[in-house]
Amino acid sequence: MVETVLVVGVIAAIFVGFNIGGSSTGIAWGPPVGADIIRKTTAAGLMTFFVFLGGWTVGRNVMDTLSEGIITTELGLSAGVAILFFIGLGILVANIFGVPVPTSMTTVGAIAGLGLATETLNYETMSGIISWWIVTPIIGFWVGGVVGRYLYPEVNRRVEIDKSDGPLLVFDRSGGVPKPEFGPNTTWSELLSTVVVILIGCYMSFSAGASNVPNAAAPLVSGVGGLPDDTAIIIATLAIGVGGFTIARRTMESVGGELSDIPLLAALFVMLTASTITTALSAIGIPISLVMATVMTIVGIGWGRATRPVTVREAVTRDTGESEIVPGAITAEEMAGKPAAPIGENEPDEVLEAGDLFNPRAIMKYVSMWIIGPSVSTILAYGFFRLVPGIA
Repeated sequence: MVETVLVVGVIAAIFVGFNIGGSSTGIAWGPPVGADIIRKTTAAGLMTFFVFLGGWTVGRNVMDTLSEGIITTELGLSAGVAILFFIGLGILVANIFGVPVPTSMTTVGAIAGLGLATETLNYETMSGIISWWIVTPIIGFWVGGVVGRYLYPEVNRRVEIDKSDGPLLVFDRSGGVPKPEFGPNTTWSELLSTVVVILIGCYMSFSAGASNVPNAAAPLVSGVGGLPDDTAIIIATLAIGVGGFTIARRTMESVGGELSDIPLLAALFVMLTASTITTALSAIGIPISLVMATVMTIVGIGWGRATRPVTVREAVTRDTGESEIVPGAITAEEMAGKPAAPIGENEPDEVLEAGDLFNPRAIMKYVSMWIIGPSVSTILAYGFFRLVPGIA
């Protein structure tokens, strides 16, 4: 019986990991792939390796929280398998609505439902997790706001990330050992910017592994007959990798299009900020959604860039005079190489005509899923474990 439950659990974990790979790979590698800096297959390979690294190291802290911290008793294998199905259901619902699923939040919600049904919920741990869910979007927004207002315009003026025609590197095979050389049109600036873009993509992949591998692995490691931690992490990583090589090919093409048509440089700032927030919280065992930090950082950078015409004093006193807040400032790639207007001065016409910063409906849809996803999984899990208490 235990073996049968475990096999079913492994299948459910593979399904969950496969779908996580589809969405997370798009978030981590969509901008570099869209800029023709890296191929989809190479991106999926790097994603798989660094997801494994993140899950194997920092992700273990999140696994401990999911398997032991949210409820006061050990999460049993049968209950863990049931929770995996609730996670899969949450992914299905999110896919229907066309938004990245908040997998970590859905997982916590399902385990919390079990705790409520069996009166084993650790309220102290849950209050801490929910507090971080509230604080994280605020942190992402304000860090993005500072970057967009003070840092991004100056970096955007000095740095231009372009992909020249032809290969980045070629190999000189005239000697006994092939030597790498610049491609026919490669410059040092292009090589350096490409390396930075790839390193940030790897960092975001590591962050995705730290936060998402535990969602597929933790329900398999607890209780009699459960898998060892290492085995569960490997299974989850392989499933995420398969998702990255298959269904993520489409998400890498379309990621970011609904939220904002932002330049690659702005996307790199978003990736770096969101990855740092997610990795830091995963290190202290907080299950957090990478999508949450990403979305709010996008909004924050755009807001900060748009409010440059208004000084802090004017904002506090609400005396903005003739200054105009520019909603589309972050999308104005035409500003590359030109000096940004000083704080408190209106932006040039090309920025004023840049278009909308982001789609408010898309933002509302994401935020709604952050609320609806864990709420629905909590209610469904509570009802299930109340009706079938023997599984818990």
